[in-house]
Amino acid sequence: MRTRTALLDAGLHLLAERPVDAIAVDELVGAAGVAKGSFFNHFADKHAFAAAIAEDIRAELEARVERFNAGEEAALVRLSGGMIVAAAFALGEPRRTTIMARNASSQTMQDHPLNRGVIADLRASWKQGLIAPVNEASGVLFWLGCCHTVMSALVTMPDDGPASLRVSVSLRVLADMMRQALRGLGAAPVAIASLTAPATLAARLDRALSTADYVVSS
Repeated sequence: MRTRTALLDAGLHLLAERPVDAIAVDELVGAAGVAKGSFFNHFADKHAFAAAIAEDIRAELEARVERFNAGEEAALVRLSGGMIVAAAFALGEPRRTTIMARNASSQTMQDHPLNRGVIADLRASWKQGLIAPVNEASGVLFWLGCCHTVMSALVTMPDDGPASLRVSVSLRVLADMMRQALRGLGAAPVAIASLTAPATLAARLDRALSTADYVVSS
């Protein structure tokens, strides 16, 4: 476990700077301070290594979504909560967000364990008549794609302005993407307007940021 932890810690640093194809296994084990043979005791190759790190990050993100949505029974509110937490994660953890986005691999597949929450909320939204009937496989791809787009947009924002400006721009990006994503699912205009109302969205993003104790760079 100590060897695996050392490798993962080294990978977090290196993968935030470069894609995995630009990193040699020798560099990874050198940064981790472990023998090269130890690497292959834990991972088949460096792509499996990068995917494992990305899955750990996504698992943490999903755990934060569950905590954020705790006690909320309205499926569409829960679904939108996932996108809000994704935006907060991108603002507070830009380096780890970049790693996850670069190495997501099979995370968008319907049967991936980390997609259980998204599938449950999509299914419940449909059963409650809040969205149009949706194929679960394409629904997962669509919603996660929208969330990833939000995250990618936020981590590539210029970071030389004040934190308040970054949050303000993030809210506009989040509102626009959530509005389009909910329309794509066939949500009613009144529900879309409610979930993307500026004051509501600002309060929920602020809660997501403060709950995880993020510090938005300025």
